[in-house]
Amino acid sequence: MTLQEQIKEYINSHKEPKRSDLENLHQIILELIPGCKLWFLDGKNEENKTVSNPNIGYGLHIMKYADGKTRDFYQIGMSANTTGISIYIMGIEDKKYLTSTFGEKIGKASVTSYCIKFKKLDDINIEVLKEAIQSVF
Repeated sequence: MTLQEQIKEYINSHKEPKRSDLENLHQIILELIPGCKLWFLDGKNEENKTVSNPNIGYGLHIMKYADGKTRDFYQIGMSANTTGISIYIMGIEDKKYLTSTFGEKIGKASVTSYCIKFKKLDDINIEVLKEAIQSVF
């Protein structure tokens, strides 16, 4: 199965309205960062044990660890969870940036140092989400 097929299958595995929200967000992110590297992580580790929710990734971020090692990872991630949808924005050094810059104006969402979590797309200001995503590019 191709990467695009995995992403499509993942999005289609959700019930409405979450399915449409995921598809709309997927298209929005692709428009914001055209030609970006795509990722699909099924949430399973090397032993095929589920360790996280599956997620779609966009772009490339080089994660740096304290021991000096690096790992390729996505810059923007999207994942469905039991209460809604999470958008991950990786590589922001200032852990208060997302909250202080977008938290008050994004709408009905929980904003942490690298994650914006909301129940449904209609609960947030999509233009503010776009601004948050573009802030790392």
